[in-house]
Amino acid sequence: MSAAQSKMNVWQLTLLTAVNMMGSGIILLPSKLAEVGTISIFSWLITAGGSLALAYAFARCGMLSRKPGGMGGYAEYAFGKAGNYMANYTYGLSLVIANVAIGITAVGYGTALFNVALDPLQTCIWTIILLVLTTLANFGGARITGRIGAVTVWGVIGPVVVISLLGWFWFSGSTWTAAWNPHGIEFGPAVGSSIAITLWAFLGLESACANADAVENPERDVPIAVLGGTIGAAVVYIVSTNVIAGIVPNAELAASSAPFGLVFATMFSPMVGTIIMALMVIACIGSLLGWQFTVAQVFKSSADVGYFLPIFGKATKTGTPIVGMLILLAAQVVLSLMTISPELTAQFQKVVNLAVVTNLVPYVMSMAALITIQNVSGVPPQKAMITNAIAMVGTVYSFYALWSSGPEALMLGGLSIFAGWTLFGFVSARFYRMEVAAHIKDPGKSLQA
Repeated sequence: MSAAQSKMNVWQLTLLTAVNMMGSGIILLPSKLAEVGTISIFSWLITAGGSLALAYAFARCGMLSRKPGGMGGYAEYAFGKAGNYMANYTYGLSLVIANVAIGITAVGYGTALFNVALDPLQTCIWTIILLVLTTLANFGGARITGRIGAVTVWGVIGPVVVISLLGWFWFSGSTWTAAWNPHGIEFGPAVGSSIAITLWAFLGLESACANADAVENPERDVPIAVLGGTIGAAVVYIVSTNVIAGIVPNAELAASSAPFGLVFATMFSPMVGTIIMALMVIACIGSLLGWQFTVAQVFKSSADVGYFLPIFGKATKTGTPIVGMLILLAAQVVLSLMTISPELTAQFQKVVNLAVVTNLVPYVMSMAALITIQNVSGVPPQKAMITNAIAMVGTVYSFYALWSSGPEALMLGGLSIFAGWTLFGFVSARFYRMEVAAHIKDPGKSLQA
């Protein structure tokens, strides 16, 4: 097979982009959105628009940037080595936090699957046990667990797509309307309260640009795939969550820790609901297996180039960063204990808010850096102006999402960022020495402060 024949076409890349986003992030959303009501459809529309702007801007970053490292490389154009570090640090931290949310999701569906009731401490303990087991399972390498995740993710995507297509036969307009605003919250606060949780479902949209080398015409196909994949995911998200809201009464949906299992039980039978819950538990565990290794690799690769402490770069002969995994596991255990809440969905919300806040830092930095990236790439001013305007839309949305995440998430996120600057002090001397060496070799090259 020739190299050209082995490349993906634009439709395959679009599907891959959508699948990358539609992981375990959606499966607790119907319950969380039911707490607000079907008025949250406006949150979906706002988030879909903001995500499209971000997706297009990331596609342009990926096409124009000549620096490796994804968002860290983008940020370096505008913020130097410190910006590269901070983008990588906050992105890695958001993945650490997101894995806790995936663990909580698996526990929630597990309690419904086995019909057991857990108090807050027991929920936390089972989440920690799941995090420990998925970390230990990765000590031998990620070859098997990566393949498991690629298969089990369809345990989420399949039911979500089925709901979107077939759920209309059970949909009741009166049930959906009755759930519009059950608590009588004013429009602004009601929409804002679910912005972070809807953005949670789109996190990872930036990763689609990593497949640019896998298509024949990346300049044309990558923006189409990123936008098409984001639109496709948005349609499925909006349709599936709103169809569910028109099938299951609001109070029952809001109280459920396994909303997709509940709706399938309502549509078909309790046995079908049980099967769906089992599929989603397996999907969450498969996803967590892959992400526990991935986040350790993110920290390892950054340590290898000097951005993170060297201890994260230590690996076994098979390339597995066991020490880094254990350090990150300890951080996840602390986070799980810090976010204990009376209800599982409340703990999930706290963790999601913090994951969104930390993930938005590299988003905002990348949007700002796109101005410089286009400038140094010689993009015509008119085309650059349009792209910059779209990036600013993404930036405004990002700030709105930050504000909507709440004071607790902003405070913890801010403390995490300040901690990151402190950690950078331990590695920054390396980059200063590199610049000194470059200056000696080329005296005309200025040193960065």
